[in-house]
Amino acid sequence: MISKEVRLIDEKGKQIGIFSYDEASRIAQERGLDLVEITKKTTPPIYKFGDSGKLRYKKEKEYRKKRLKERQTSPKSIRIGFNEGDHDLETKVKRAEKFLEEEKTVTIEMKLKGRQKAHFDLAKEKISKFLAKIKTEHKVIQLLKRVPRGLITVLKK
Repeated sequence: MISKEVRLIDEKGKQIGIFSYDEASRIAQERGLDLVEITKKTTPPIYKFGDSGKLRYKKEKEYRKKRLKERQTSPKSIRIGFNEGDHDLETKVKRAEKFLEEEKTVTIEMKLKGRQKAHFDLAKEKISKFLAKIKTEHKVIQLLKRVPRGLITVLKK
């Protein structure tokens, strides 16, 4: 629903005054611009002269930037096996260092199956060795924690 009176702002951002909606749209047509609603939460609602296509494009661009930033900060996960060899661990250390350099949160987890759960101390020692091999400066956000299916720790640069 369009209200009877609107607060009008020109294309340079200066407040013109309060007009009826019909008069405001007439002024916009004379200037060859669109009447764009800024907010309807105030009394009277605020409208601005401008190009609605440009405004829509600008909002969409900001939305895309925001989404891209959210995606880039997503946490990364590295899974270590209980019986994993040294070379495989070295490969995973390099991957963890790469993620830390990109300033991403890295979750390191070790799933323990069956009788491996009885050797909790060996699993803990293996993850400690893995953490010691990481040369990139990092902080441990979550200390090594036992979860129902194994061990987990979280690192960040």
